Amino acid sequence: MPVKIAVLKETRPNERRVALVPVVADKLAKLGAELHMQSGAGTAVKLADAAYKNVTFAANPQGLVSDADIVLSVQPPSLEVVNAMKEGSILLSFVYAHKEVEITKALRDKKITSFAMELVPRITRAQSMDALSSQAALAGYYGVLLGSINIARMMPMTTFATGSIRPGTILVMGAGVAGLSAIATARRIGAKVEGYDVRPEVKEQVESLGAKFIDTGVDARGTGGYARELTQEEKDKIASVVTKHIQSADIIITTASIPGRPSPKLITRAQIEGMKSGSVIVDLASEGGGNTEATVPGETVQVGQTTIVGPLNVPSMLGEHASELYAKNQYNLIELFLKDKAISIDWNDEVLAKSCLTHAGEIKNEAAAKAVAG
Repeated sequence: MPVKIAVLKETRPNERRVALVPVVADKLAKLGAELHMQSGAGTAVKLADAAYKNVTFAANPQGLVSDADIVLSVQPPSLEVVNAMKEGSILLSFVYAHKEVEITKALRDKKITSFAMELVPRITRAQSMDALSSQAALAGYYGVLLGSINIARMMPMTTFATGSIRPGTILVMGAGVAGLSAIATARRIGAKVEGYDVRPEVKEQVESLGAKFIDTGVDARGTGGYARELTQEEKDKIASVVTKHIQSADIIITTASIPGRPSPKLITRAQIEGMKSGSVIVDLASEGGGNTEATVPGETVQVGQTTIVGPLNVPSMLGEHASELYAKNQYNLIELFLKDKAISIDWNDEVLAKSCLTHAGEIKNEAAAKAVAG
């Protein structure tokens, strides 16, 4: 019997992505999968059902997943869909258990094996499966564009018959995947670029992209590639150095987020009130509450003479490429356990073990288990 893979249509607000694109559908078929998809799943990214070859379409999501061996989606399925899945089936999607407690419980109680894409370990071997990174790179790129269209200034130095315009300054706070992508994009549009991060080891990466690194003398390296919590003394030391850069920037892109936790506050209201007239902050960490004290997630607000843009689900704004990258991330993960036209999960594989959220009636991720219990 072939392995049945079911792909769901996204239903959450502002979600334009789809978990499967035609080129990846072809590759999954070669692995021995029988592909089924919800009608209209790719419509938001202009992928009509006819664009998919050798895929069977159905309108009802519950019927679609009822006999599926593997279910694919971007956002977690609804409770109704999870409850319609068969026991022992496999789900691949973003989940974020701390936000989706009821869905996580349902996955556990239905004995569904779920691989949460946000849990894929950030190790070299898993780079091709790391959906957080692929989507963050797109967000960093688009964040600079959002800043540029919300400011009444040009960013590159330009000479006119009447004289020259000096380049604008873009400050990128947080030099992870999104931040480095933002720095590279800001350089491409001709801005003067500065980069800041509490992890001093990223200085070389920032400078390699042509930006100036702001060194505060504070080392806040944490585990898993993320920054640790700062002490108040460290926060004060950083503020004394960073404030002048914040208040001289035309555009600031903030990117500091930690999965499962609120976004750290990098910019105070007092710092915002001292910014240049007409300046713009694009807060790419809005999903977690934002990196500034004045961010309103999902809205654009004005604080004094500064505009603060708090976009949600930025990768979805680039739905076509976001879907392509995400689908390839999922395919590379599926390749680890779909072999010879059969499912075989090696729990000694670090990538599979750490990506697993639920299995055999248990929540396997410790942090998720605590979130659900609490």
